Amino acid sequence: MTELTLQVVLTVAAALVGTGLFGALSQQSIVMVMMGLELVVNGVLLAAGAAWAFLTPQLPGAQVLVLMATVVMAVEMAMGFAVALAIYRARQVDTVDAAEDLAG
Repeated sequence: MTELTLQVVLTVAAALVGTGLFGALSQQSIVMVMMGLELVVNGVLLAAGAAWAFLTPQLPGAQVLVLMATVVMAVEMAMGFAVALAIYRARQVDTVDAAEDLAG
């Protein structure tokens, strides 16, 4: 069985960031763009948490900070989905190109 090393975790985090970046830049749907951004932030949090856990395992404060950032990110995404749903209900707009004229 393979040992979980920092290099393995950082590789998974880089794959999450790359997949999320591709998803956020290549999609037209607001929900799919938000899901791509969610993957990017998850990859960054995974990398930060793994770096702290492997470099300073005796300090649990870093893991608590990553957990709090994950909770804040989940609340932020819930609010983003609520705004996307409100835009769709008000104007029947579900793509990024059609939603950019909503300012004003």
